Amino acid sequence: MADEVEMDSARKRYEFKKTLERLKQKEGSGTELITIYIPPDKQIHDVTAQLRDEFGQCSNIKSKQTRTNVQSAISSILSRLKYYNKPPEHGLAIFCGAIKIGGDRTNMDCTIIEPPDVVPLYMYRCSSRFELEPMEQMLVEKEVYGLLVIDRRESFLGFLRGNRIEPASGVTSTVPGKQRKGGQSAMRFQRLRLIAINEYYKKVADRATDVFMAEPDFYNRFKGVLIGGPTPTKEEFADGGYLHHELQKRLIGLFDVSYTNESGLAELVDNAQDALRGVEVMKEKTVMDRFLKELIKDDSASAYGEESVRKNLEIGAVDTLLLSATLRKERLHVRCQSCDYAKDETVQVEPGKSANDIDLGNCPKCTAPLYIEEETDIIDELTELADASATRVMIISDDFEEGAILYNAFGGIAAILRYRTGY
Repeated sequence: MADEVEMDSARKRYEFKKTLERLKQKEGSGTELITIYIPPDKQIHDVTAQLRDEFGQCSNIKSKQTRTNVQSAISSILSRLKYYNKPPEHGLAIFCGAIKIGGDRTNMDCTIIEPPDVVPLYMYRCSSRFELEPMEQMLVEKEVYGLLVIDRRESFLGFLRGNRIEPASGVTSTVPGKQRKGGQSAMRFQRLRLIAINEYYKKVADRATDVFMAEPDFYNRFKGVLIGGPTPTKEEFADGGYLHHELQKRLIGLFDVSYTNESGLAELVDNAQDALRGVEVMKEKTVMDRFLKELIKDDSASAYGEESVRKNLEIGAVDTLLLSATLRKERLHVRCQSCDYAKDETVQVEPGKSANDIDLGNCPKCTAPLYIEEETDIIDELTELADASATRVMIISDDFEEGAILYNAFGGIAAILRYRTGY
């Protein structure tokens, strides 16, 4: 049941992100695109009253085309709001207007979103583009971890945001090496070295305070600090009272790492797997590691690429389906306008475009034009196939190394099989 809830959440997040990408590409002429944000405590009749007032105010718009387009958008929104007695649990976001589709042509487009988080404000705005910032803020990871790798030569700080490692800042040490210069007494040299180490640790702690505690909504979103480095450096730093008390009480653990530059952040996350077991990145890394290990076996029960994975799904051989969140493909059922010719094909859809913008060519049987009879997002289509055989589905981000490998090396589609097949 937990996996099903997780999967539903991942799919909804994917669809939400894809919808925002599509809306971001849309553009109107002048101030013809209407954005409305309705928080859950806003009365629908108050919104409709304002819209009717705005409809009347449109008579002052000099351009006939702009006046007509804005009034059409308001009418479209009003007709849709009739189906709501009150806003849904998280509120509503409405994006409506005449979208430029090339030349002097426009197309009325109206999108209503029930967002994953609570709409924080009421907004009515007309512009040449939709106002998406409040929606985009909902994609920001809610849980954030601080990463710190340190030895006596250097240190580096960063964040783990959901499944994304984000480098932040480094600190270089001025601690002298263990070999003292000639003429210096061993005791004096050791004392100066300890002073330098102490000052360096203070400098790192100050940087950690500046970087980590500047995180927006720190007290709610910042879940903890992971420290990596060699022994005994990381222990000296963590136990020496250098960290700000708010960071110290959020210290999750200390972990051995070989590198203390930017590349050490990924090593720290890898070595902290047990401590981060509930974090999404660890679930994704674990399943990707399992796939990559399976792939190199002589009797590998794995598959990759759309054709191979599709065949394995059709025979119910897939245990876990791995899909890249970066996939932007559509599965089309194409027909001829004149004869009985039909085919299924998968096409790449560029941002801001649709499958209708793709040249489908002509029928190989009668040369008549082809048209799209049905269009489905590739992730939705493959997920439906997976659901038919109780296959687990993982939507994998490309914000970490293994996730990027899934997209770049395997086309964003792979599978761990229940048993070895010939596909």
